[in-house]
Amino acid sequence: MRHVTLEQIYDHPITQKYVKRSGLAHAISASWHAFRLAQQYDVNPDLAAKAAFLHDMGHYEWYSNGEWDFDLYKENDIHAIKGAERAHKLLIRLGEDRRSAKEIALAILLHTDSYLPVGELNRSTLQYVVAKADELDEEPDGNHHYRTISDSKARKKIRDLDEKIARALEKRSLQESS
Repeated sequence: MRHVTLEQIYDHPITQKYVKRSGLAHAISASWHAFRLAQQYDVNPDLAAKAAFLHDMGHYEWYSNGEWDFDLYKENDIHAIKGAERAHKLLIRLGEDRRSAKEIALAILLHTDSYLPVGELNRSTLQYVVAKADELDEEPDGNHHYRTISDSKARKKIRDLDEKIARALEKRSLQESS
């Protein structure tokens, strides 16, 4: 059962502020990748799409002398930590199931290892799917964060994905009850 749709998340002012700042077109593309990967890896497509949609909402801007400073960003980045916190709070406010909100937040937290000391992450399948969805949409020099999309096109893509998620969850439910 879905408690919160992507469109409800999209409409919230917190999403409008932070997801748009980090790249709405990227968030939508990553959520579509996550949906497809979720079906491939037998992961809940609702959780995967939501986590991928919100995965970069913790981004900060790191500029030096008016130019993006990638080294400064890499040295100080904690966007996954901040994003997981923001996403969890947002999802709870919207009425998301608490367990689902936690799973989504953990997938956001572990979608990157950019803030961790060198090492290897042991990700769950959902966490892997979200990280892979982000990776599939990346462009050199972070350009994926600067692609644009109109609000009307964004809403259409989100509604289309919400419909696909609803159908996929219904199909999963029927298969589990058989």
